[in-house]
Amino acid sequence: MSLTRRSFLYAASAVGALTLVSGLATAAELPSLKKKETYKVGFAQTESNNPWRIAQTESMKAEAAKLGYQFVYTDAAGSAAKQVADVNSMIAQGVDLIFLAPREEKPLIPAVLAAKKAGIPVILLDRSVDPKLATAGKDYVTFIGSDFVEEGKRVAEWLVKNANGKTKIIELEGTTGSSPANDRKKGFDDAIKAAGGFQIVASQSGDFSRDKGRQVAEALLQAHPDANIVYAHNDEMALGAIAALEAAGKKPGKDVLVLSIDGGKEAVKAIADGKIGAVVECNPRFGPIAYKTLKRYAAGDKIEAWVKNTDKFYDTANASAEVGSAY
Repeated sequence: MSLTRRSFLYAASAVGALTLVSGLATAAELPSLKKKETYKVGFAQTESNNPWRIAQTESMKAEAAKLGYQFVYTDAAGSAAKQVADVNSMIAQGVDLIFLAPREEKPLIPAVLAAKKAGIPVILLDRSVDPKLATAGKDYVTFIGSDFVEEGKRVAEWLVKNANGKTKIIELEGTTGSSPANDRKKGFDDAIKAAGGFQIVASQSGDFSRDKGRQVAEALLQAHPDANIVYAHNDEMALGAIAALEAAGKKPGKDVLVLSIDGGKEAVKAIADGKIGAVVECNPRFGPIAYKTLKRYAAGDKIEAWVKNTDKFYDTANASAEVGSAY
C-alpha cells in the first residue's frame, strides 16, 4: 500500500504518534464485532447543511434509539480534516463500531486505517474511499450506498428521450474528490457521449451547495447563454440553478431543462411545478439497512463489499403523487 504525503499528514494529525507504513494496516485481519444486546456506535457525519444529510442523520439516530444503542454523533461541518479527528475521538471513546460518511475519497483513508488498527470495524455510508488505498472486507466491513454511476446514467437516459431538441449542457458537479461527484459525472457523461448529439459546454463544482450552485450557475449561464440544459449532481445545486435562471429572466423547465439527483421533497415538488424535468432519488434513509448490516456482521455473516440502497425515479408521471413520501 502506498500513501501520499498529504494522507500521511492527515494521519499524523488524527492519530498522533501512530506511524503508518506500507502494509501496516492491512497486515491484521478485519476487526471482529462481538454479538451482544446493545452497542455503542459512532456516526461520523460529513456535514448537516442540507435536507439530505439531515434526513440521513435522523434515520441513523432514530434506528439507534429504537434498538437501544448508545449513539455517538459528530458533524465534520464540511471539513475532511475534522472528520478524521472525529473518527479518532470515537476511537478514544471506545465505540464498538463506526459508521463513516467520508467527505472525500483520499483524506479519510487514515481514519479508516486508524480504526482498524484500534480493533474497531468501520462501515462506510453513502460515500466510499479510494479503493487503491483501502478495500472492503480487508480495511473496512462494507460500503452501504447507492450506485452513483447508475444514477448519472439514469438521468442521461431520461434526457436522451425527453430533450426535445435541447442539446447544450451545463453540469454542476458535487464536491471535488467525493465518490458521488466522480461517479455521477462518469455515469452521465459516458451515457451522453454514447448517445451523441449533446454537448457539455461547461462543467464545474458547486460543492453540493445551493448557494454555490446558484453562483456557479449564474457565471456559467453568462458565459454560455445558449446553454439549455442544466444537470446538477444534487437537488441543492439544482434549486440554486433554478434561482439563477429565474434571476436571469429564463424559465426553468421551458427555456432550460433542469435535471437532478437526490429526490428531496422540494425537488420533487419542483417537478410537479414544471421547473425540474426529472430527479433520480438517492435514498438517505440508512438507519434500517445500516444496523441490519451491523447485526449480520456481529453474527458472523459474510458481508458483501457493497450493500446497495434502492433508489426511486421521479418525473412528471409520478412527482405529484410522490411529494408526500419524499424526504
